[in-house]
Amino acid sequence: MSESVKSTKKSPAEGPDAGKLQQAKSDAALPTLGAAGMLRWAWTQLTSMRTALFLLLLLAVAAVPGSLFPQRPANPAVVTDWIKNNPTSGPFLDAVQMFDVYSSAWFSAIYLLLFISLIGCVTPRAIAHYKAMKSQPPRTPKRLSRLPEYGTLVLAADAGIPASKAITDAAGVLKKRGYRVEVRDADGDLPSLGAERGFMKEVGNLIFHTSLIGVLVSVAIGGLFGYSGQRILVEGDTFVNTLVGYDQFSPGTNFQSGWLQPYSVRLDKFQATFDRESPRKTGQPIDYTAEVTTKENTDAPEKKEILKVNDPISLGGTSMYLTGNGYAPVVTVRDGEGNVAFQGPVTAKVQGDNYYSSVVIKVPDGKPDQLGFNGFFLPTAFETEEGISFSADPALANPQLTLDSYYGDLGLDNGVPQNVFELDVSDLTQLNGRKLEAGGITLVLGQTATLPEGKGSITFDSVKKYVGVDIHHNPGQLYALIFGLLAVAGLVTSLYISRRRVWVRTGTHQDGRTMIEYGLLARGEDHRLAGEAAAIRELLANEWQISPHPSDTPDTVSSTTQKDQ
Repeated sequence: MSESVKSTKKSPAEGPDAGKLQQAKSDAALPTLGAAGMLRWAWTQLTSMRTALFLLLLLAVAAVPGSLFPQRPANPAVVTDWIKNNPTSGPFLDAVQMFDVYSSAWFSAIYLLLFISLIGCVTPRAIAHYKAMKSQPPRTPKRLSRLPEYGTLVLAADAGIPASKAITDAAGVLKKRGYRVEVRDADGDLPSLGAERGFMKEVGNLIFHTSLIGVLVSVAIGGLFGYSGQRILVEGDTFVNTLVGYDQFSPGTNFQSGWLQPYSVRLDKFQATFDRESPRKTGQPIDYTAEVTTKENTDAPEKKEILKVNDPISLGGTSMYLTGNGYAPVVTVRDGEGNVAFQGPVTAKVQGDNYYSSVVIKVPDGKPDQLGFNGFFLPTAFETEEGISFSADPALANPQLTLDSYYGDLGLDNGVPQNVFELDVSDLTQLNGRKLEAGGITLVLGQTATLPEGKGSITFDSVKKYVGVDIHHNPGQLYALIFGLLAVAGLVTSLYISRRRVWVRTGTHQDGRTMIEYGLLARGEDHRLAGEAAAIRELLANEWQISPHPSDTPDTVSSTTQKDQ
């Protein structure tokens, strides 16, 4: 019979109303969202946690080109050379701001979207959590036995503890354990309570996400209003914190030169300490110490300070770090007319072990021709049997200059920036060199070499030491550190604190015994919930001076903690 019935039934699409149904479907239309609806939908998508995580990942990916391509704020000359050497891809990459990644429109857009997403994600969660903290614990379930952790206790009739007293005692125990407790129907037949704790878990989560916003703001402040620069200081030189005082300067996007405080730093003495006790490590640097004299402003008194590696000095809201050091040979160059065309220290760039350093000297004021020199400086010069000089020790034991000389146009008058540590010899004529008849120039302290063709002379006068310093001003640095620490603290809090709820119900049996049942529930996964249930059971048993173990007599304890009922 059932089979025949099934066979005679017709679907709505086959019945007499099939045409009406098809017509209704064809006439049906989804309601349009409209402009307000689209904006609401877009805001919901943007402020979701999934979008925030995606934007955070996208920001990390967007920062990768900044390490693959040279950046114009750090070194514009390198960027210019890169574009010149790559005529096809260079202009295209420049057009899409690959050489200005961190100030580009697309990187800023991702940064701002992430900032807005985090704010839109955290704000409603904070409001909802505030309301949850102010609200009462959830109502007591009808069947506590269905909770993940459940147990019962029984008080003997002669214990003199009625149901109302038992629920009050249980509330006191849970309050001491840090629960927020609400007693319900205390004078009824089945009084109960709801308890909750672990609100700091969500507070820690909110602190973590809020701190991420703080880090983003701090980094943005540093990028907008901070600056950094480098300067080489030879012993006796003074650095004044003005734009012209820097060898290299990288301003923030909204930086203004008027913000520079004109403090000064003079390098009085630099001392490098080398290992002289270990045979295998002899000559290895142990410590660097720069003795400097600082002035906060033009009217401030001088102050003696020590600058060391990883121990910067602070002046005018900036931090000055010791980043490098070397030797600066002091030379005097006379031109073909016998006049002093150049006199002073020349920074030697360390290239190898034992302070083996390259030297470049440019003399644009030489007459009748400009002069140029490049070669090497050796603090402790030794020569092999093949006639190759090398530095045997980083200390100044036998300083020596080995140079080649050139004359011609140095290219300093065409406005194109040049690297002070490189000499472009493409438009120069060589005077001295190993392969030339005149040979190379080798000078020891106090020695003078005369250049061929009456082009002048060069004298090796003395040797000074120099240091390289990095100067940083980042107004958001301290705040970034504070928010970073808060983010770690919030994350640790959210990981180690569990959100738990406890319900207890009491009642009186017909024989006069007081029956207690309790149940626990965790929000999310909590592998320590069973231990919490055992601890609460033991505290309740101690409160009523009974044994918490199920093996005791049935008139004092009943049942055991059970799971997943």
